[in-house]
Amino acid sequence: MLLRAPDLPPVEDLAAARALLEGWTPPTAQQARTREAMLAFVDAHPLDAHRRTLLVGHLTAAAIVLDARRERVLLTLHAKLGRWLQLGGHCDGDANLPGVALREAMEESGIEDLAIDPVPIDLDIHKIPARPGEPEHLHLDTRFLVLAGDGARERRSEESTDLRWFDEPETRRTELDDSVRRLLPIAFRRPTSR
Repeated sequence: MLLRAPDLPPVEDLAAARALLEGWTPPTAQQARTREAMLAFVDAHPLDAHRRTLLVGHLTAAAIVLDARRERVLLTLHAKLGRWLQLGGHCDGDANLPGVALREAMEESGIEDLAIDPVPIDLDIHKIPARPGEPEHLHLDTRFLVLAGDGARERRSEESTDLRWFDEPETRRTELDDSVRRLLPIAFRRPTSR
């Protein structure tokens, strides 16, 4: 079942994010450990785990955007990190993780005709390096499959230095973060949830 932005209004209560994570069935033991760590983080920070003002880390949500034929993936060359990544970002107080992932994908791609499968396809916890005014911290990322409509035209935002479609063979020849490399085969082969 694919959802669009109007189906995913913001939700402030962290119980929404916790319920989504708790109800998700991890496909591997490693993903089960990541889910348990994320649930423990939410429990340890019940008021602000979804706010970037929590300096030790915060929940984020990401979208692996495929074209309508599911043959190409849209990746961004992240301006601050200098790496090809999936689209996504901070929750900014919104505990509706699929809604966050879809919002971020629309903002970062310039594509409004996007639909999201609200069942996560991957969880990842990674460190963000310290920058001026921001200490090193964790991103606890929930990742979703997003599909673009036929004829979708991307438009780069200021958050990236490049934005482009890659077919699956191109992704194997491109230097990618390990977590993105792990995510791509899942996305390319995943049927949409019912």
